[in-house]
Amino acid sequence: MATKKIYLYPLWLRIWHHMNAILMLSLILTGISMQYSNPDYPLIRFDIAVSIHNISGVLLTLSYIYFFVIILFTSIGRYYVMGQGFFKSFLIQARYYILGIFRGEPHPFPVNEQRKFNPIQQISYNIVQHAITPITLITGWAMLYPETIVLNVFGYSGIMLTSLLHVIAGFSISVFLLIHLYFITVGHTVASNLKSMITGYHEIHVDDEEDIKTNSDKKTKH
Repeated sequence: MATKKIYLYPLWLRIWHHMNAILMLSLILTGISMQYSNPDYPLIRFDIAVSIHNISGVLLTLSYIYFFVIILFTSIGRYYVMGQGFFKSFLIQARYYILGIFRGEPHPFPVNEQRKFNPIQQISYNIVQHAITPITLITGWAMLYPETIVLNVFGYSGIMLTSLLHVIAGFSISVFLLIHLYFITVGHTVASNLKSMITGYHEIHVDDEEDIKTNSDKKTKH
């Protein structure tokens, strides 16, 4: 099968992506250690876990601000915009993940220069990047400076609610990362998506381009 490569992931994006992965794994491991470890047999010694967690949180905050600015002021932001007909596209992609992928059907929304994410990836990344991650960072900073937290919220401890929200958001990111790791393996080959994030080049198969052209022609006729 004929293929061609497109340079889809520039070096700065790959570095940002891999650094984020390391920081998030650090936060998850230290967070679990602080929350659930037996004090006598901790996964990571408590004082060390706290220090690593705080440093990783500060670095992740700086990383997030940097990426948010990039999204706002460069063309990369277009990949996150959900256009008309998104709900229908979402259902088509969901059907593909549930049935089509196991039947060997062609991907309904293959990657190209104009589209980096399929509809499910698009909404997932938007939710994680623009909702869950900010909640995690804001509540994390609040607990780093607990004097900023409102002490009483409708009769409940503000510190307890902030901590609970932080844990829920962190757990949501953990689930996202696990799902993200699985979907790395559903490219044209098991390792093709991972290879793309290492080299920066994504392989486009001729069949994918023909599918894109066919679908575009159908829409034009309608």
